[in-house]
Amino acid sequence: MKEIIKINLDNEMDLILAHKRCMKIAEMCGMPSSFQTRFSTAVSEIARCAIAKGKNSVLVIGINTIKATQKQIEAIITDSVDLKSYNPEAFNYASKISGDIEYSFKGNQSTTRIIQPVISPGLLSETKIKSFIDYFKFEPPLSPYDEIRKKNIELIALSEKLAESENRYRKLANAIPILICEVNDRNKVLLYNESLLNFFKVPLPNFERKNLMNFVHPDDIEIIVEGWNKAKANRSSFSGEIRITDTSEYLWHLVSMIPNKSEDGSFNSWLVYFTDINAQKMIVETLKDNSELKMIQRELESANSKLIFKNKELEQFAYIASHDLQEPLRKIMIMLSRAGEHLSEEEKKKFYFDRITISATRLSDLITDVLNYSRIDNNKQVFEPVDLNEIAEEILVDLSMIIEEKNAVITIESLPSVLGLNTQLRQLFYNLVNNALKFNTELPVVTISAKMMPDNQDHLALPGNYDIISITDNGIGIDSQYSNRIFNMFQRLHERDQYGGNGIGLALCRRIIENHNGIINFTSTPGKGTVFWIYLPKKQA
Repeated sequence: MKEIIKINLDNEMDLILAHKRCMKIAEMCGMPSSFQTRFSTAVSEIARCAIAKGKNSVLVIGINTIKATQKQIEAIITDSVDLKSYNPEAFNYASKISGDIEYSFKGNQSTTRIIQPVISPGLLSETKIKSFIDYFKFEPPLSPYDEIRKKNIELIALSEKLAESENRYRKLANAIPILICEVNDRNKVLLYNESLLNFFKVPLPNFERKNLMNFVHPDDIEIIVEGWNKAKANRSSFSGEIRITDTSEYLWHLVSMIPNKSEDGSFNSWLVYFTDINAQKMIVETLKDNSELKMIQRELESANSKLIFKNKELEQFAYIASHDLQEPLRKIMIMLSRAGEHLSEEEKKKFYFDRITISATRLSDLITDVLNYSRIDNNKQVFEPVDLNEIAEEILVDLSMIIEEKNAVITIESLPSVLGLNTQLRQLFYNLVNNALKFNTELPVVTISAKMMPDNQDHLALPGNYDIISITDNGIGIDSQYSNRIFNMFQRLHERDQYGGNGIGLALCRRIIENHNGIINFTSTPGKGTVFWIYLPKKQA
């Protein structure tokens, strides 16, 4: 598995971070929003259990490439306790949402693996996966908080007033819910308030590394040590964000070191403040997430507006194709026919009548194919029950001539009824069966079935309630390197003189399937044949 990001699950802030990262990675892999939500919610359920009951919990999110046509997002949560025994309800709920969750507890370590198959694995290249890693590596850090700055300024003003009287200083310092101590330039702690003593339970004798490591998070120890050394060397102030613990959990604090000036302006000690900003951290992170969601919503609305505009352009194009292009082309073909009525075959060849006619016919077919593609739109059409058995029988009649010509064997097994548009589904099956007959150098054998997929093709399965139809042939097959191209407009994998067509048929099939809220993909072995898998939502009883 290629690791994308790693998160230590210590507190609720990490839970928010885990949910956000899962959503983002699923989005970057091209998953639909419903799949993003299911995956991230399942991960969040186990992460919440790890934070509440676990110890040394770590979440790793990455991309697992099994092969070119099989890739999946994996979230792996490891812990030193048996999480499932603590909270089986969380695992049951996560399994219900995700549908693919594995759990094991061996050698005092539990491992939870949540898997989400990538719908279009061919689009997820190694370069793109590396870009995911770079995205999270160089993601900009959080900005400073204005509220904390204001509080820090207030503390500076307060410390100057406290210097006037030790008695007033102690009363005020003990009354403030902030950890305060005074430290001299030899690292000795001269004074501390009751809040600091209550937090650490024992006095802090010296402000140096070995003592600071008892309560400062290991990842933050260098921040406070280096800040303290610079403050002493430059007789200056320092401010930074660190995590400290009272032996129960680490909480974010703003540490401020301020020179303690005497009346004559000289000083030889610093006032050190630890201000609890854990709640503010969580609030800011939550607000940041909300802001990002709003930004994504605005981007979606903008993209939707552009899509509506493009659809209108497509409608205008369809009108031009059906009238302004087809009409003069028909006249050209009629005039060619009339002009050649009194010519011999030799004369027709001399003036390239046959080539002109073939080119005009090809252009007419191309315009018709593009026009059919542009008309696939269900906005104004109502889905009705469609018996796929009747559809299959009808296309056999339409293709009877080529079936007889090639001595093809077509087997139709029992097919379900679905909700859809009869004309479009008929076009779908016609294109796929016609391709199976056309791209074949042997006696074609085609099987249309609604059986379950074989065990070795489980990676193509999708979560949800679908009828799965397969169209299997023994044709020339498709190389896996073209898996991300064949459903695109005008994509041809062979020369025109080898196999006919305009490279629009499979693009039309994909658009019809998407119009029916389904999915189409394939498995293939060059020289042995191809299986096209069609997912159509099941008709509700």
